[in-house]
Amino acid sequence: MINGLQSVSALSSARGLGSLALDGADKAATPGEAASAGLQPGFAETLGNMAADMATDLRTAEKVSFEGIKGEATTRQVVDAVMTAQQTLQTALAIRDKIVSAYLEISRMSI
Repeated sequence: MINGLQSVSALSSARGLGSLALDGADKAATPGEAASAGLQPGFAETLGNMAADMATDLRTAEKVSFEGIKGEATTRQVVDAVMTAQQTLQTALAIRDKIVSAYLEISRMSI
């Protein structure tokens, strides 16, 4: 999840988000083709990867929590998994809030 955020940060600071949209339209490569060609992932692909990582972290925390209840996992393992899931969820909510805020700002612009 954090690696995905660093990718978005690096892309936005190096080339700007506006150029990402244009690059994606010009190349029209599938995610697999982009990866094999050595291209950096697009904004949508990066967000999708982050969402998949978030879901994985949440499932892992749930699984470890149940293992802790059964006595198969230590308290430390449970706390680590839950804290990771909490951090991931807070990051996802912050990104969602920024995206909604940006959308509302764009929708208020006059044409």
